[in-house]
Amino acid sequence: MSASDDPRRVHFQSPEYLVDRLDAIADLFDTDRTDLLVEAIREYIEDTADSETFQELVATKYYDDQLAFETVKQLVGAETAQRLRLLKADLEDEPLDLAAPDDVDVYEGDVTTVDTAGDDDR
Repeated sequence: MSASDDPRRVHFQSPEYLVDRLDAIADLFDTDRTDLLVEAIREYIEDTADSETFQELVATKYYDDQLAFETVKQLVGAETAQRLRLLKADLEDEPLDLAAPDDVDVYEGDVTTVDTAGDDDR
């Protein structure tokens, strides 16, 4: 078990009926309340992290410097976080200073056109 997997005690209040239902489910599966809570939290986090709405919110807050990169990595995973980092760098870069196109005749001379209306008879 790595340091990040070490259990941490968490205290929270819940409506009594939810705890009663949780205990009944734990009895049914011959497990304890903690295992069910950990699994439920894990599934919720995975589902939330995969949602487009959540990822858009994370991206927006990251681009607006409201979230640090390490937090983004925890929320959406290393690969997506790296993609967001690259996109943010692109957004922050100065636009390329490209000269306006010249008015050059790219066809240099006579242009041949084709009448496609006659091709419908085939």
